Amino acid sequence: MQLAIETYKITLLLSLPMLLAGLIIGLLISIFQATTQINEQILTFVPKILTVIIVVIVTMPWMLNLLIDFATRLLNMIPTFPF
Repeated sequence: MQLAIETYKITLLLSLPMLLAGLIIGLLISIFQATTQINEQILTFVPKILTVIIVVIVTMPWMLNLLIDFATRLLNMIPTFPF
């Protein structure tokens, strides 16, 4: 059960920066569209995608270190699993 909880925590930590960046950019673009009354769908889609790609590139070393540490701990725990 502890392993499942830790897996969910790691999943949340890995997805949080991208989801948060997309949420913030989406909110800012929605405010901009509401004030200017421009209702173009491309205006919301392209900046979100670009922002998520940039966030992935910037946070990739941190995410890889987190995944490598988790995988190493998991592989070291294999002998202790009851079969």
